[in-house]
Amino acid sequence: MKKLCRTKKVKEHCCVECEKSYTTAYQLRRHMRIHTGENLFSCKECGRCFTRSDSLSVHMKIHTGENFTRIGKLALHMRIHTGEKPFSCKECSRSFSRSDSLTDHMRIHTGERSFFCKECGKSFTRIGKLSLHMRIHTGEKPFSCKECGRSFSRVDSLIGHMRIHTGEKPFSCKECGKCFTLSCSLTDHMRIHTGEKPFPCKKCGRSFRRSSKLSVHMRIHTGEKPFTCEVCGRTTSLTNHMRIHTGEKPFSCEECGRSFSHWREPEDTSVIITKPLQA
Repeated sequence: MKKLCRTKKVKEHCCVECEKSYTTAYQLRRHMRIHTGENLFSCKECGRCFTRSDSLSVHMKIHTGENFTRIGKLALHMRIHTGEKPFSCKECSRSFSRSDSLTDHMRIHTGERSFFCKECGKSFTRIGKLSLHMRIHTGEKPFSCKECGRSFSRVDSLIGHMRIHTGEKPFSCKECGKCFTLSCSLTDHMRIHTGEKPFPCKKCGRSFRRSSKLSVHMRIHTGEKPFTCEVCGRTTSLTNHMRIHTGEKPFSCEECGRSFSHWREPEDTSVIITKPLQA
């Protein structure tokens, strides 16, 4: 009896971004959405977008309840629609719908960082952030802009960058009307009006609007100076030291037009300083 042998299909459709190969052009086009960030299928319930119709179909089961095997999981999910957030942080009063989300958030205040980079030793509160960080070492930037060819390591960075070309600024401040290309930029901006500074220094008590500002500030206490100037050889903790040599002043006052080389959080919430757009 003769055995029927399947001939192996040649994968002649190759992705120019990551060199992954596919047997059909359709498969390649579908794969390319990972790099472009294109989302063709959106959920009418929550607005979440997907690159594939079957992924949307699976997602829809979350809303219908079909995807839940236990009543407890359905009850937990329903908080997305009701807005219920019963777990509150005692440090900053931020609330969450899940206890594990609160546990994860508390690491910001406790400073606990359980995930370490083997390349440079930097630590992170989440494994997802470590995975993104690793692209700094590998140089991987799988998301490319079709307009200018610039590449990014994260799809949300590409989406935000594309708004530079389209001019879209969908996030507006209800207090002053200023618009932003990124939601995180609006969140950061709103703290100017509210005065909220949720990231305190445990050494001196000074508080900051951003966790990144706190990280830079901590170098004052640790004495860390990770950057060496190629012009004068000085070791410094700040990346903006080079502006001393270049004379660059990218921060301007909207009231008088005066420019500055450094930016600092204004004490007066009526003062708004224009910062350069960062993709």
